[in-house]
Amino acid sequence: MDRNDGFRELERQECLRLLAKAPVGRVVHTRHALPAVLPVNFWLDADGAVLLRTAADSGLVRSIDGAIVAFEADEVDAGAHSGWSVVVTGTASVVTDPAELRRLDRDGPRSWAPSPREVIVRIEPELVTGRELVGGLTAYGLERFF
Repeated sequence: MDRNDGFRELERQECLRLLAKAPVGRVVHTRHALPAVLPVNFWLDADGAVLLRTAADSGLVRSIDGAIVAFEADEVDAGAHSGWSVVVTGTASVVTDPAELRRLDRDGPRSWAPSPREVIVRIEPELVTGRELVGGLTAYGLERFF
């Protein structure tokens, strides 16, 4: 990134710290050979994996199980012209291991729209990137003019 563009690249650990605070993110995947984006609530596991709980027979599960997807979450302060965005790219898969399911049933994500038959999808964090908009006008030292 251009050093004077007002953005700062975030390190992986900082990305995961910010991501853990976000209540909602977006799954970016392919549906019928076209890009699709779906907002979801999620939970960040200790290893940085993104976890979603959703209906077992949902179109989302059919589209992403076994596929490489992107997951994005952000926070923006329009008044301060600041914020951040984090993108996790990796393979999504339905969790099937019984011990892992027991742990996630106890400690994992809860769906905001519960379904009678749910699954948990794990997105492995193969690539984690992020950037922060640092201070809008102050990034250029223009605050001295106001």
